[in-house]
Amino acid sequence: MTDYEHISVMANTVVSLLCAELPHHSVIVDGTVGGGGHTLRIAPFVEDKGGKIIGIDVDDYALEKARFALDRYKKTIVFRKGNFADIKEHLAALDIAQANGIVLDLGVSSFHLDDPDRGFSFMQSGPLDMRMDKSAGLTAADVVNTYDESRLYEIIRNYGEERWSRRIVKFIVEQRKKSPLLTTDDLVQVIKNAIPAKFRRSHSIHPATRTFQALRMEVNNELGALESLLDAIPDVLAPGGVVVIISFHSLEDRKVKMRFRELHKTGEFQVLTKKPLVPDDLEISANRRSRSAKLRALKKLVQEDEGEES
Repeated sequence: MTDYEHISVMANTVVSLLCAELPHHSVIVDGTVGGGGHTLRIAPFVEDKGGKIIGIDVDDYALEKARFALDRYKKTIVFRKGNFADIKEHLAALDIAQANGIVLDLGVSSFHLDDPDRGFSFMQSGPLDMRMDKSAGLTAADVVNTYDESRLYEIIRNYGEERWSRRIVKFIVEQRKKSPLLTTDDLVQVIKNAIPAKFRRSHSIHPATRTFQALRMEVNNELGALESLLDAIPDVLAPGGVVVIISFHSLEDRKVKMRFRELHKTGEFQVLTKKPLVPDDLEISANRRSRSAKLRALKKLVQEDEGEES
């Protein structure tokens, strides 16, 4: 498995936020364990406290790679196949009431983008798939070939924030009348045809970027999963615990910001990041995919009648 490589975003910041005040026998949930990068940095601190890390991912391939990368900490880490949206169920299955820390990295892993067979990348030819969980039913091909025009427009406009969404959708609908769009190349060509040439040339990003992003978010119900996790925070986060979320999309960041603000106003939580933290220039130069990352953190306060854990 030496061909596997994944660079976790803002790892030092995640460690400093989650591990600064870890109690003994602490429990940390990495809800997007992916290649294990964040957990690899967190694990020594948790191991030192006699604690546990629960590594969750919907992707079997990601879990396989995480097990390999984290083998030295196999006594500390429990891996769970599933979605972080179901964090309550994951904890209950392990007879754990609450976690002392939660980390989510909402970005697409490099190994997803680099594998043409997964269909995430507009830069490589492959099936129009985009499923994080390959056992799930809905694919990107299903979305572009079966959703009605108005729903497709809403997805590409809202999730992709694509200026040319209406025109792109019209071109998709016309093309699928002739033949279904089954590959990434099929979709890229339709998008290029839909966006006038002078605007394609002036774009700083590939013309298919926003549409592919929107379809991926729909296929994997990414915003819905995030909302479920955010709603669960009061129940699953222990007093003194910290949740760290790294987002790469304005809609995701907005949801995190608003939910953290709501919880802060209850007096039971404290926002640790008044403004989102972002990667520095050195990290961006080393990992271009980190450039749009925004990190926000929230702490659940210890109430006077609860006392600190030893």
